[in-house]
Amino acid sequence: MAQGNEAKRDGESVLADPQARIVDALMALAAERRFEEIALRDICGRAHVSLADFRDAFPSKGAVLAGFVRRVDGAALAAEDEETAREAPRERLFDLLMRRLDAMAPHREGLREIVGWLKREPLAALAMNQPLVDAMRFMLAAAGVECEGISGAIKAQGLALAWTRVVAVWLEDSDPGLSKTMAELDRELTRGERAVAALDRLDSLAAPFKAVALAAFEQRRRAREAFRRRARDSQQSRDVETL
Repeated sequence: MAQGNEAKRDGESVLADPQARIVDALMALAAERRFEEIALRDICGRAHVSLADFRDAFPSKGAVLAGFVRRVDGAALAAEDEETAREAPRERLFDLLMRRLDAMAPHREGLREIVGWLKREPLAALAMNQPLVDAMRFMLAAAGVECEGISGAIKAQGLALAWTRVVAVWLEDSDPGLSKTMAELDRELTRGERAVAALDRLDSLAAPFKAVALAAFEQRRRAREAFRRRARDSQQSRDVETL
C-alpha cells in the first residue's frame, strides 16, 4: 500500500511540474503533425499551462527538446547500480545507451518527426548538437571513460555523431528485441574504441610538445609582468623627481 501511495505521489509531482508537462506535450504533438506547424500556444494548450508558465520554463521549442534530452539522461543515469559499475567501460556505455533508447521508446513517433525536422533545418540541428554532446559527456563519465579537456570534447562529439546513427536505425527497427539497433550500437562502439585509442596515442605523442608550449607561454607571461613592473617603477621614480 505504501508503494502505491509513493507511486501516486510521484505521478502527482510529475503532473504538477510545468516543465515535465510541456516536454510531454511537445513530444505528443510531434507525433501528430510536422514540427514546424507546432505553435507555442499549441504546446501550452496540450500541457495546460499559460504562455507565461511556458516562458518561465523554457525560452523556445528547441529548449524543450533539450529538456527532453536531459530527461532521457536522467533515466539512463538513475539506473546505474553496483553490478553495472563493475562492468568494463564498453559494456557500461552499451548499457547506458540502451537505457536511453528505453526512455525514448514512449515517444518514438514524435522523435521520428523531430529527426526529420532536424534534417530539414540544418541550423536547428547545429543548435541541438551541444545538448547532445553534453548528454554524451555524461554517458562517458558514467561509463568510466575520461571525458575532460580537448580529448574529452572530441570523444563526446564523436559519440554524439555515433548516437545519431544508432537512433536512425532504432527508429526503423521493427524487431521487438532491437537486434538491428544493438548490432549498429556495437559497430559504432567498436569504431569509437579505435578512434579513442588513436586519439590517446596522439595525445601521448603530443605531450612533450604541450609541455614545451606551456613553458614558453609561462616564460612570456613572466616577461610581460617584469616589463610592466619595470614600467611602473620607472613612472614612480619620475613622479618622485617631479616632486
